[in-house]
Amino acid sequence: MRLLLIEDNDRLSEFLEKGLSDAGFAVDRAGTFAEAAAAFDASHFDAVILDLGLPDGDGLTLLKDRRSGGDRTPVLILTARDGLSDRVGGLNAGADDYLAKPFAMEELVARVKALLRRPGAALGVQLTLGNICLDTAGPSFMIDGRTATLTRRELALMEILLRRPGKVIARGAIEEGLYSFSDEVGSNALEVLVSRLRKKLGGLGADINLHTVRGVGYMVMEPAN
Repeated sequence: MRLLLIEDNDRLSEFLEKGLSDAGFAVDRAGTFAEAAAAFDASHFDAVILDLGLPDGDGLTLLKDRRSGGDRTPVLILTARDGLSDRVGGLNAGADDYLAKPFAMEELVARVKALLRRPGAALGVQLTLGNICLDTAGPSFMIDGRTATLTRRELALMEILLRRPGKVIARGAIEEGLYSFSDEVGSNALEVLVSRLRKKLGGLGADINLHTVRGVGYMVMEPAN
């Protein structure tokens, strides 16, 4: 899952990026109204965390602009403006949730996941195929009912593939879901990740097949009977 974090305080932004990344999200950061607008136009995001007090504009204006243009990306406002009128104004402007500073990182992560679990949003609770089950709310991964340990990026890759079983997912689409703009990604990083995941799944007894479609992308399938 890929998030856009719009926050002009560099120290707080770094703290948020780390906490959200540790929770399994790919995070792109924008520190100004202009950077945020450009990020919106350049890529797709599963959810947005929006500070209102930007140095070159009001976050509410940005939100209203996106909503008036038909953008339905879930938005959580994260701001020091904690008055009732502020909260009501943010929600009326199109925000899906509102969290005042100071806050606990655990609550922020939980709220983002709750947004993504809403009907029509990006995050389903359980994804199953063959003898494997990925609980995205945890996240946790099980094979034949036994918990298996995957890295954060392996879990993210598994989720992308399990959301479209039997369908080839283009390499670029996978990379966009796994990595943020700030990540340093080698030319063969995805191939290495897929190879490592495939070996791990085989060693753990998973009965699904992770296929490489050369020159196109990757897919997961149940084994043929």
